[in-house]
Amino acid sequence: MSTDELPAPLERILAAMLRHGTSLASSVIALGLGVAVPYAAAGMRIAALGIALFIALPVARVVAMMVFFARSRDYRFSGIAALVLAIITFSFLVGAR
Repeated sequence: MSTDELPAPLERILAAMLRHGTSLASSVIALGLGVAVPYAAAGMRIAALGIALFIALPVARVVAMMVFFARSRDYRFSGIAALVLAIITFSFLVGAR
């Protein structure tokens, strides 16, 4: 497999995931801002959830790529995706302190 081109099924999966994830996160933020008008604290919590969804999208992409590559028996790229996921997890844990 060429390193500069992803397989078509993976491209479709990632595109759908990012498209639907972005729509969901944007909708949650809009809902939170709408709720914030009468109930400021609750609305801001909902909007923060939407922002968290935006942050989770790249992580979900890495997980999807890791699973796809593992199923395709492309262990080199699967390992690279697992390493990236480990780095993201480590960064999150260090930053959460």
